[in-house]
This record gives sequence, structure tokens and C-alpha cells, in this order.
Amino acid sequence: MVGPRAWLAGLFNRSANKRPEKSLENFTPFQEKRLKKLQERLQTPFDETRPDHQEALRSLWDAAFPDVALTGLISEQWKEMGWQGANPSTDFRTYPVSFRRLLFKQGGERATWEYPFAVAGINVSFMLIQMLDLQSEKPKSLPGINFVKLLGEDETAFDVLFCSAFELMDAQWLAMHASYMEFNEVLKVTREQLERELSLEDVHRIKNLPAYNLLYQ
Repeated sequence: MVGPRAWLAGLFNRSANKRPEKSLENFTPFQEKRLKKLQERLQTPFDETRPDHQEALRSLWDAAFPDVALTGLISEQWKEMGWQGANPSTDFRTYPVSFRRLLFKQGGERATWEYPFAVAGINVSFMLIQMLDLQSEKPKSLPGINFVKLLGEDETAFDVLFCSAFELMDAQWLAMHASYMEFNEVLKVTREQLERELSLEDVHRIKNLPAYNLLYQ
């Protein structure tokens, strides 16, 4: 096998090497500090009056369309990126090559009715928040507990995980020959795979996750 199917098969084989189930561990003060900072960030709504939020949107547009001028932060142009309206309400960091590949659906045998990029990103974010139990004071799920340890090693762990999860979701989409109506099933399979990866014994940094390699394929 070649392509996404072969790569995913390799992931599932490696996933058998999981950490054993264990009791809830206490986090270090440093890990708790980073967890609290991430939770505060996830609770911060988009504010179009904040210069840093405005700059984040401009950077997002430039990453997608470097040769096209953005006429305004509220513009019908945003629909070209998959936003449903003219006023996007979130921001995120990107790996430029991966970002453009996902945005423009480059590579693979694509479905006639593809998932909208921006809406898919929002769904991936919510999936990760639920999977990692980030709405609790302290995560109680094994993936959430292990993620906080990775967050202690790398403050950008959530950003990296988001980008990796988006790439994994797209690879699953292609492997399953999915169409728009099957998006929720693809997201479910993506979550299950990430849960397995976050239970691997040899994952001590966020970049040790098998899905991270997809960012550089």
C-alpha cells in the first residue's frame, strides 16, 4: 500500500504499544501553570478591537493568499477560506506548507463535495478540547493527563497538536474516501487515533506523536 492508507496502517500498528492504564497523577506546579494559561487562552473570545487579534487574522490571510490583498478584516473574501460569513471569529498558528496543502485540498483523490476548511478547523478545536478534558479544572482522562505533561515540555503543544490533528483528519478523510456527510465519522476516527497516540510509551514530547510527521510529508 502507498499513500494515506499505508501511512495510517503504520500508525495503527504502532498504537498497540500503549502505556498501561494508571491512576491519576498530580501535576507539577509548572505543568499546572501552563494548563491554566492554556485554559484561559481557550476561553478568550475573538475581539476585533484588539490589535493582536487583528494582526493574527491578517497573518492568517497572508499565509493562505500571499499574493492577494485583503480588503478588510470584515470582508466577503473570508468565504474563500471556508468561513461561512464575512467576519471570521478565531485565529490559530500554522505550519505554512501544511496549511496551504489543507486549505487548497492539494494531494490525494478528493471528494466532489469537500469539507469547508475553516469550519473543519473549528470542529477539530472542539474535538481536542473535549478529548483532553480541558474544560475541567484538571483533566481526568488519560489523554488529557498525558497531554498536560507534554504541555509542560512545550508551551505550544496545543497548537502543534491542533495542526497535527487537522492533518490526520485530512489523511483519514482521504483513506475513507469520505464525503461531506461523513465528516463526523472521520472526526470520530481521528479522535480515536489521537487518543491511542497519546497513550504510547515513547511519547515524551508533542513532536513524538506519529501524527506530527504528517506536517512534513
